[in-house]
Amino acid sequence: MLCVLATPRLGLVALSYKILYIGRVTCPKPVVFCGTALPDLKRFPESVRREAGYQIDRLQHGLMPTDWKPISSAGPGVCEIRVRDATGAYRVIYLARLQDAVYVLHCFTKKTQKTSQHDLELAQRRYRDLMKE
Repeated sequence: MLCVLATPRLGLVALSYKILYIGRVTCPKPVVFCGTALPDLKRFPESVRREAGYQIDRLQHGLMPTDWKPISSAGPGVCEIRVRDATGAYRVIYLARLQDAVYVLHCFTKKTQKTSQHDLELAQRRYRDLMKE
């Protein structure tokens, strides 16, 4: 599938490069934030928000994040993006296996070695609600 969006930032030369050397231009999947995931993500430090945003962009274009782990206890296909900086460890739990969008189920700061039961249950609940729709 070839999808070309006319934008002033993407000139003819850049588009030609993408088609000739990369092979195709992919339409990114939309991102859907479930519950309070977006406000939670906005509370992360700026450097962590940037890295999480970059990793979500990779998902939108069909690529895997650079540091991720499956969270099968939250639901089939649910994974987490792991971001670490000087202030701590941060997680973005998502579901990208569906064709229509990348669903961000939960974003949180990890305070202990093991993911808290509260965070897992919240991701599970949002996954179940998403599957009901």
